[in-house]
Amino acid sequence: MSFFSRLFGRSIRDERPTALYRAIVSHARLPAYYIEGAVPDTVEGRFEMVATVTALILLRFEKDGQEMGEAGARLTELFVDDMDGQLREMGIGDIVVGKHIGKMMALLGGRIAAIRDALAGKEPLANVLVRNVWRDAAPTPAALAFVEQELQRLNAALNQMESAALVRGEWVQ
Repeated sequence: MSFFSRLFGRSIRDERPTALYRAIVSHARLPAYYIEGAVPDTVEGRFEMVATVTALILLRFEKDGQEMGEAGARLTELFVDDMDGQLREMGIGDIVVGKHIGKMMALLGGRIAAIRDALAGKEPLANVLVRNVWRDAAPTPAALAFVEQELQRLNAALNQMESAALVRGEWVQ
């Protein structure tokens, strides 16, 4: 435990994975998703990609059980804080921000469940992506295949990494 952690009573486990969240957003904004993958380069499309990559990370933490549950909760807090800020920047007022955040959290929770099922072989990942990322407006088969392959590659790389490295914001590209 560092001097400051002892002094202020916080452990490393209490730290928010800010570097990780920045890496998630950076990955979700890779131009290839929007060019080759034809993800709509809109507020909604960018949200869908951030939520999808966040869901993959949260599922990765889930594999480590309770030990990474705290990091997952803190990552979710960062997601909420970011979405709150984005909504306010778009001019959404205090009165309805909470309602929008609740809807976004429900979308994230649904995304996690759907991707979990897809990764377990219960449903094709392509179906989950069409339903969630493109909101049922299917892209070309080549674009869908590109995004599906990239997310499968990302998921495989994430599963090879130690969770602690992810929390520190170490990232695979």
